[in-house]
Amino acid sequence: MITTLREWFFANRSLVLFAYGQVFFILGLAIVLQSRQRSRLRLARNLPWLAAFGILHGLNEWGDLFIPIQAQFVSAPIIELLEFFQLILLAVSFACLLQFGVELLKPLPTPARGQRFLPIALLVLWLIVPFGGGLILTSDIQVWQLNANAWARYLLCLPGGFLSGYGLLKQSGGQIRSLGLSAIERLLKIAAGSLLAYGLLGGLLVPAQPFFPANFINTEIFTQLFIVPPAIFRSLSGLILAISIIGALEVFDVEMERLILRMEEDQMIALERERMARDLHDGALQQVYAAGLLAQSLQKKASPETAEGLQRLVLTINQSIEQLRTFLLQGEKEIENIELIPALEAILDDTRRVLPIATRWETPQPPILTPQQISHLTAFTREALSNAIRHAQTDSIEIGLCYVDEHLRLTIRDFGLGLAEDREAGFGLRNMRDRARLLGAELHFESAPGKGTTVILDLPMETTP
Repeated sequence: MITTLREWFFANRSLVLFAYGQVFFILGLAIVLQSRQRSRLRLARNLPWLAAFGILHGLNEWGDLFIPIQAQFVSAPIIELLEFFQLILLAVSFACLLQFGVELLKPLPTPARGQRFLPIALLVLWLIVPFGGGLILTSDIQVWQLNANAWARYLLCLPGGFLSGYGLLKQSGGQIRSLGLSAIERLLKIAAGSLLAYGLLGGLLVPAQPFFPANFINTEIFTQLFIVPPAIFRSLSGLILAISIIGALEVFDVEMERLILRMEEDQMIALERERMARDLHDGALQQVYAAGLLAQSLQKKASPETAEGLQRLVLTINQSIEQLRTFLLQGEKEIENIELIPALEAILDDTRRVLPIATRWETPQPPILTPQQISHLTAFTREALSNAIRHAQTDSIEIGLCYVDEHLRLTIRDFGLGLAEDREAGFGLRNMRDRARLLGAELHFESAPGKGTTVILDLPMETTP
């Protein structure tokens, strides 16, 4: 039975190598397609290193499958050159894994800050001694390849797996836990465990060599003891790593949803505050003002004793009117000294954490705007950005501002799906139209399916909202 199983693995070695490489290649590709570079999470900034490891390591493993096939068609020197390149690919992939672990541990304490250069230093050491020196000193190419392979695993893969696993555990218990995402925290812990396992399986199990520990712990002895070759266990650890990391990438969608929710909440608060201000101005303030006029009228007809009391009443009413006016103007005073572009940049800073935004400020001498106009324009921009992020599925956004012929034109363009046919029913578009109406501006939408949407707000400056 054992002999039959070994023969089966040997006969299907190509299938094992293909699956092994595919697991890691898919891991890297999934991270490239789904990660968010502009996320505030440290994990997002470091995931490209793990993606590079997955893609490069997958290509390396596929080399064991395709190079022997090419040996039937090309000369021996070409095959040796391909094998040299494959060895370098292996070492570079492990260096990326080690760099991923080092980056996850930041910020490092002052005495350990030099450790961020550890991966490149070990890679250079490997290139100089086992790779370059071994090639010069060893006449047997196969012996040199096995020796360089072993040292790449000892110097780069073993510490890379351990540091990456520890770093993921640290991240899962830090920023991720603070978000309250227990499911994603568990996935990252599983990923950390698979990285630790891969560090042992990939970094400690090397081709047999005449030095310790390669003469005692190696792939040949492992296969004799467990029947199954190490590549199977490495593939399983890689598969668990890929599944858990791909699942954990949901954290970036959650982060984006929370940013959109916060933008919408700010919009709702601003709208409610404006409604309350209008109600107070049109209702309570006018009634209090009328009461003050009535008290002044009665004061002229009242006796001296009553007139004195009415005078105190008039003063109290005037104080109430001033307090109400102060409350109504409070929001305006917050932005009365802020120009439009700095106000817009404050909104764009939050959105840039999710999507890249290009700006074109073509206003060398921007017009003078009232606080109410700035408030409406910033709220309009926030609503347009929120709609683009939530519905357009765009990769980037462009925003432009120009002032030509006494017209201020604000343009917001995305490169997503375009507006749906039932766009009239959307609350976001309705809010944008309300803002345009309050500004006395014209609002236009230019959209085509699959070609994105351009929102144009044209504000004649002679119009006062």
